[in-house]
Amino acid sequence: MFVLELTYTAPMERVDALLEEHVAWLDEQYAAGVVLASGRKQPRDGGVILAVAEDRAAIERIAASDPFTVAGVCAYRITEFIATKTAPGLADYREQLPA
Repeated sequence: MFVLELTYTAPMERVDALLEEHVAWLDEQYAAGVVLASGRKQPRDGGVILAVAEDRAAIERIAASDPFTVAGVCAYRITEFIATKTAPGLADYREQLPA
Protein backbone atom coordinates (compact mmCIF):
# COMPACT_ATOMS: atom_id res chain seq x y z
CA MET A 1 0.00 0.00 0.00
CA PHE A 2 1.13 3.54 -0.66
CA VAL A 3 0.60 6.98 0.79
CA LEU A 4 1.00 9.67 -1.86
CA GLU A 5 1.48 13.14 -0.47
CA LEU A 6 1.06 15.99 -2.92
CA THR A 7 2.56 19.39 -2.23
CA TYR A 8 1.58 22.27 -4.46
CA THR A 9 4.51 23.97 -6.16
CA ALA A 10 2.55 26.62 -8.05
CA PRO A 11 0.09 29.37 -7.12
CA MET A 12 -3.43 28.18 -6.20
CA GLU A 13 -4.85 29.79 -9.34
CA ARG A 14 -2.87 27.33 -11.46
CA VAL A 15 -3.87 24.42 -9.22
CA ASP A 16 -7.54 25.39 -9.34
CA ALA A 17 -7.41 25.70 -13.13
CA LEU A 18 -6.44 22.01 -13.30
CA LEU A 19 -8.71 20.75 -10.52
CA GLU A 20 -11.44 19.38 -12.80
CA GLU A 21 -8.87 17.38 -14.80
CA HIS A 22 -7.24 16.13 -11.58
CA VAL A 23 -10.60 14.98 -10.19
CA ALA A 24 -11.38 13.17 -13.47
CA TRP A 25 -7.98 11.45 -13.21
CA LEU A 26 -8.77 10.47 -9.61
CA ASP A 27 -12.12 9.04 -10.73
CA GLU A 28 -10.26 6.87 -13.28
CA GLN A 29 -7.89 5.64 -10.56
CA TYR A 30 -10.81 4.81 -8.25
CA ALA A 31 -12.50 2.89 -11.08
CA ALA A 32 -9.26 0.98 -11.72
CA GLY A 33 -9.07 -0.01 -8.04
CA VAL A 34 -5.84 1.91 -7.46
CA VAL A 35 -7.03 4.77 -5.24
CA LEU A 36 -8.77 3.89 -1.97
CA ALA A 37 -9.09 7.39 -0.47
CA SER A 38 -8.06 10.93 -1.34
CA GLY A 39 -8.48 14.48 -0.15
CA ARG A 40 -7.01 17.91 0.45
CA LYS A 41 -4.53 18.61 3.19
CA GLN A 42 -5.55 21.16 5.77
CA PRO A 43 -4.28 23.82 5.38
CA ARG A 44 -4.73 23.51 1.62
CA ASP A 45 -1.14 23.18 0.46
CA GLY A 46 -1.58 19.82 -1.26
CA GLY A 47 -3.37 16.53 -0.85
CA VAL A 48 -3.07 12.91 0.24
CA ILE A 49 -3.95 9.74 -1.66
CA LEU A 50 -4.09 6.21 -0.26
CA ALA A 51 -3.42 3.77 -3.10
CA VAL A 52 -2.60 0.18 -3.96
CA ALA A 53 -0.62 -1.24 -6.88
CA GLU A 54 1.61 -4.18 -7.69
CA ASP A 55 4.78 -2.20 -6.97
CA ARG A 56 6.32 1.23 -6.51
CA ALA A 57 7.15 1.58 -10.22
CA ALA A 58 3.44 1.27 -11.06
CA ILE A 59 2.53 3.93 -8.50
CA GLU A 60 5.24 6.22 -9.87
CA ARG A 61 3.83 5.81 -13.40
CA ILE A 62 0.32 6.54 -12.15
CA ALA A 63 1.46 9.65 -10.23
CA ALA A 64 3.32 10.85 -13.32
CA SER A 65 0.04 10.75 -15.28
CA ASP A 66 -1.78 13.06 -12.84
CA PRO A 67 -2.64 16.32 -14.65
CA PHE A 68 -1.18 18.18 -11.65
CA THR A 69 2.15 16.43 -12.27
CA VAL A 70 2.02 16.88 -16.04
CA ALA A 71 1.42 20.62 -15.60
CA GLY A 72 4.10 20.91 -12.92
CA VAL A 73 1.87 22.29 -10.16
CA CYS A 74 2.67 19.68 -7.52
CA ALA A 75 5.37 17.36 -6.28
CA TYR A 76 4.63 13.83 -5.08
CA ARG A 77 6.17 12.15 -2.05
CA ILE A 78 5.47 8.41 -2.18
CA THR A 79 5.68 6.25 0.92
CA GLU A 80 5.21 2.50 0.70
CA PHE A 81 4.05 0.60 3.76
CA ILE A 82 2.87 -2.90 4.63
CA ALA A 83 -0.74 -2.71 5.82
CA THR A 84 -0.74 -5.58 8.32
CA LYS A 85 -3.79 -4.24 10.17
CA THR A 86 -6.80 -2.50 8.63
CA ALA A 87 -10.38 -1.51 9.30
CA PRO A 88 -12.80 -4.31 8.36
CA GLY A 89 -13.74 -2.53 5.12
CA LEU A 90 -10.12 -2.68 3.98
CA ALA A 91 -9.53 -6.32 4.92
CA ASP A 92 -8.88 -7.25 1.27
CA TYR A 93 -5.79 -5.01 1.37
CA ARG A 94 -4.13 -6.53 4.44
CA GLU A 95 -0.62 -7.75 3.84
CA GLN A 96 1.78 -10.17 5.47
CA LEU A 97 5.23 -9.10 6.59
CA PRO A 98 7.99 -10.60 4.44
CA ALA A 99 9.67 -13.65 5.93
